[in-house]
Amino acid sequence: MTDPTRIPPVPAGQESTAIPAWVDGVLTPVDKLQAHLQGLRHKAVSVFVVRGTEILLQRRAMGKYHTPGLWANTCCTHPHWNEPSDVCAIRRLKQELGITGLFPEFRHHLEYRADVGKGMVEFEAVDVFLARTFGDLAIDPDPDEVMEIRWTDYHDLLAEIGRHPERFTPWLKIYLKNHADTIFGPDLRLSSKS
Repeated sequence: MTDPTRIPPVPAGQESTAIPAWVDGVLTPVDKLQAHLQGLRHKAVSVFVVRGTEILLQRRAMGKYHTPGLWANTCCTHPHWNEPSDVCAIRRLKQELGITGLFPEFRHHLEYRADVGKGMVEFEAVDVFLARTFGDLAIDPDPDEVMEIRWTDYHDLLAEIGRHPERFTPWLKIYLKNHADTIFGPDLRLSSKS
């Protein structure tokens, strides 16, 4: 087994691939790919941008090392070592989608474990954020991260997932099935149980 704590050197101008993961119960910087191959529990951040009852979704780029071409929430990522989750949420909205000027609100901490194919497992301790926008939003997706975006009504999304679950990432399905009321809150009246 590869030592997950052995982090490859970072080339100039590139970000580290180390993410915060638990190795033998100790939070440790671990190579992102190794964390997924070994199914290590690790920190993550997910953001939902909403406009009324619509959710901004992204379709993951085909070059992603897992779940390429699947629809996901607005953005999801792993924080850098010692990076606060709220800072990470703002950073990734800008990096993945070119979105600035939103201030995501922390909504929920959850954990899930899901097979994401190619022998990889997402075992995430996730801080989930919600950001509201009113009206048009300037969006400029990074094609290395995102191949397509769309606004989808919450209830239409639930129906589409019911008809075509294979089109969506495991974590989006988990969030909507098990945590929607906590993430979206009663203020949006988005209960899947109604």
